[in-house]
Amino acid sequence: MTGSIKRHDSKDMIKREKIKDLLETTEFDREVTVMGWVRTFRNNQFIALNDGSCMGTIQIVVDFNNTPEQLLKRITTGAAVAVTGTIVESIGKGQRVDVKATTIEILGDSDPEKFPLQPKKHSLEFLREIAHLRFRTNTFNAVFKVRHALAFAIHKFYNERGFVYMHTPVITASDAEGAGEMFKVTTLDFDNTPRTEDGKVNYAEDFFGRATNLTVSGQLEGELAAMAFGQIYTFGPTFRAENSNTTRHLAEFWMIEPEVAFADLEDNMQLAEDMMKYVISYALENCKEEIEFLNNRLQEEEKSKPQAERSAMSLVEKLNFCLENEFERLTYTEAIRILKSSKPNQKKQFKYLIDEWGADLQSEHERYLVEKHFKKPVILTDYPADIKSFYMRQNEPDEQGRQTVAAMDILFPGIGEMIGGSQREERLERLMQRMEQMNIPQDEMWWYLDTRRFGSAPHAGFGLGFERLVLFVTGMTNIRDVIAFPRFPKNAEF
Repeated sequence: MTGSIKRHDSKDMIKREKIKDLLETTEFDREVTVMGWVRTFRNNQFIALNDGSCMGTIQIVVDFNNTPEQLLKRITTGAAVAVTGTIVESIGKGQRVDVKATTIEILGDSDPEKFPLQPKKHSLEFLREIAHLRFRTNTFNAVFKVRHALAFAIHKFYNERGFVYMHTPVITASDAEGAGEMFKVTTLDFDNTPRTEDGKVNYAEDFFGRATNLTVSGQLEGELAAMAFGQIYTFGPTFRAENSNTTRHLAEFWMIEPEVAFADLEDNMQLAEDMMKYVISYALENCKEEIEFLNNRLQEEEKSKPQAERSAMSLVEKLNFCLENEFERLTYTEAIRILKSSKPNQKKQFKYLIDEWGADLQSEHERYLVEKHFKKPVILTDYPADIKSFYMRQNEPDEQGRQTVAAMDILFPGIGEMIGGSQREERLERLMQRMEQMNIPQDEMWWYLDTRRFGSAPHAGFGLGFERLVLFVTGMTNIRDVIAFPRFPKNAEF
C-alpha cells in the first residue's frame, strides 16, 4: 500500500484535497488524495487524520491485512502521511465519510515515545511550553483561525471606509506614551561601550547616531499621515518593556491605530463602536465551528469553578451582547460618582477603593460598570489630564476648576479596557505647554509639532490591542494563548 505523491499542473504543486472539503462532500466513490498529521491510529485499521483546514479529522480505513507491518508501525500520532484512496459514505458512528486507503506514504515520522502531544487532554500551561506544537490541538486551531478572521475583518472594515493602511516604523526615537518603558535598539558593543566626557553612553557612535528603541505605538507617525490622507490606520507590532507578569500583558503585541482628520471625540467613539461590532459580527459569521468549539470548551471549564465565580453569559451570549447593545457613553466624573456610591465600594469589596475624583480606574471598576451597573459595553470620556498622555486635547476646566482631556476608553465585559483613544491636541501653544509640563523634549519632536504649524486641524484616533480583542472573542483567559509565540518577562522562547 505504499506509493508516491501525485503532482499536477505547470506549477508542480502537490495535488491533494482538503479534509474540510471532503467532510462536506456529497460526491462519493471517487479517488482522492489527502495529506495531514495522524491524530490517532486505532486497531491497526483506523487513522484519524487532520490537515489543519478544520478542527475535524477524516477517518482513513486501512486494509491492514495487505499493508506491510513495517509501514503500520510508522503510522503514529504526529506522523505526516499522504493517503490516496476512495471516498465513501461511512457505515460507522461519529462520521459521515471515510477514505478507503489504496496507498499510504509516510512523509515524516514521529517517534511516539518522544512526541509530547499524545491523544489526551493537556493543560494550557503545558501547551505554552511546547508552543511550537500547540497549533496541532483543536483549541489552538480554533483560536488562531479566529485570530486570522479578526485580522482580515480589521483590514476589510477600514478598506471599505476608504482608509489608507500605513506601515509606521518599528524602530523609533520617540516615546509616544511618555512612559519610558521601552526596549532599546543598539549596535554598540556592551563590553566596550563608548562614553561621553560625563560618562553617559555616546549614542553618536551608534548605528542611527542617536538613542533609538522599539516602538510603543504608531500613533504619532499615524497623525502625520492623517494630516495628508484624511483617514489612515496602522496595524503592526508594538513593544512595552513593562515588567508585568500577568495574564493580560505582553512585551510584544499588535496594535490597530486609526487616525482621522477633521474628527472630534464623538466621531472617534462612533468609529470605534462601529469597528468592534463589525469585526465581532464577522467572526461570528465566518468562524461558526471554531466559536462553537470555544463556547463549549469555556462552558466545560466553568463547571469546575465555584458558582460565584462563573460567568453570567456564555461566550456566544457575550459576543451577541456587544452586538445587540448600544455602547453606554458617560464621563469619567459620572463614573466616579457611580463607583463611589456602589455597594462594592461602600462595603470595601473593591481592592482599590474609590475615594475621590482623580483616581486611576482599575479593571475591577471598569468591569463593575459594564457587567453590574449598565450591563452593556461602556465608553468613558473626559478623564483627568494628570492621568493621561500629553497629546490629548485639553477641555475647558469644569465648574470646580478641574482639568480634563477629550479622552475615551471603551470597556467590555470580562476584560475591562479594550480601546483607548482621544481627540488630539491640535493647538500648537496648548500642545507645547503640555509637553513642557511633562518634560517631553520639544526639539526632538519638531516634526510632530510641524503638523500643528502647517495646516493644523481637529483630529482624533484610538488604539486597540489586537490580542485583547482576540482574547475577548475566543473566551481564552490568558493573553499568552492568543499570540503564537508570547514574549513576557524572562521568556523569549521559540
